[in-house]
Amino acid sequence: MKSPAKKSGMSRRSAIQSVLGVAGMGTMVLPQTSYAASPGHFADYSKVKITKLETFLVKPRWIFLKIHTDVGVYGLGEPLLEGRALTIQTAIKEVEPYLIGKDPRHVVHHWQAIYRHAFYRGGPILTSALSGIDHALWDIKGKLLNVPVYELLGGPTRDRVRIYGRASNAEDIKKRKAEGYTVIKTGVAHKNPANIVENPQFIKYAVDNFASLREAGGPEMDIAIDFHGNISPQTAKVLIKQLEPFQPMFIEEPCQAQNVDIMADIARGTHLPIAAGERIFTKWGFRELLEKKAVSIVQPDLCHAGGITEGRLIAGMAEAYYVPVAPHNPMGPISLAVGLHLAASIPNFLVQEQVSLGEGYIKKPFKLQSDGTVMIPNGPGLGIELDDALMKDKIGHDWKNPELYNALDGSVVDW
Repeated sequence: MKSPAKKSGMSRRSAIQSVLGVAGMGTMVLPQTSYAASPGHFADYSKVKITKLETFLVKPRWIFLKIHTDVGVYGLGEPLLEGRALTIQTAIKEVEPYLIGKDPRHVVHHWQAIYRHAFYRGGPILTSALSGIDHALWDIKGKLLNVPVYELLGGPTRDRVRIYGRASNAEDIKKRKAEGYTVIKTGVAHKNPANIVENPQFIKYAVDNFASLREAGGPEMDIAIDFHGNISPQTAKVLIKQLEPFQPMFIEEPCQAQNVDIMADIARGTHLPIAAGERIFTKWGFRELLEKKAVSIVQPDLCHAGGITEGRLIAGMAEAYYVPVAPHNPMGPISLAVGLHLAASIPNFLVQEQVSLGEGYIKKPFKLQSDGTVMIPNGPGLGIELDDALMKDKIGHDWKNPELYNALDGSVVDW
């Protein structure tokens, strides 16, 4: 049966407004953001089936996923697990038989089936594969309905998203400031990987470097510092105390995030915000972080924690604890688009990490605005399209995790 819009040739917007008029709401006008950039005409998508899952490695260390359907619409996802690319490709292949022939619009149902039918639940392999699939299913659903994904999550709460750049020294931060960034993240400066208990020289070197960043950035620049979980609790407490006068925006992963009780102890010892979450998976993992007050900022990685479906639930849990969300994302442009849609749909968003705005990967890269933000995408689905021509020389990689050792005795240390 043809839709009224298709019979008369009216636009999608006119069709919606016509329905509103029939319902006695003729004067009601939907906000501009409720429509995709180019609405187009209705198509008969009453029956849609998934036909194929396609993954490909993309430099420098990413995996892109395409989920194809029998109506010509495909969805994009980024099921990344750093250093385990081939493992994730295999995990996607194992899930494919379940999805083939299914309706891609049943996003939450598929999330539950893939997660719960695994029997051994959770863990970075399953949830990373599931995350990328979830991205792609939301992308398909948005494209079929011709609206951005954030409209499916309740509509936009903001029209732009604050993002941050990176700097390791004063010169870097001056460059980022000139580019328009208002938020910077740095790491703990060191000459050698930290020992379990460090001396005053190590502490002074790290603090002096952060002090130089603060001086170069000025009091108006927000500067976060990532301990990356490779600083021991014994050293982290001392280092945080010395950093307090320079007021970092937050301390990220002050110790290994799996030890929630220790992180909670560190959080109680400082007035600085503690952030973590990139190595925490699903709502069940974040529940413990929030209940034990181990963090005052959560950083779910939407390529690992369970995708958009789970990210929205984690954000809701965090809101109940007055905790903001700063999605972790040292990944590609699909991951960034996913983060932007989540940021656009939640009230407790703080800042978005990124390492690529999509130049050389997508047809319309995101642009840093003069106020340190990027605008939310307004195209259907995730609102991005891969540029196959520019990506030709970026297909394939053999990226491996760094392998670090203690400078004195050669023992293994965290990176």
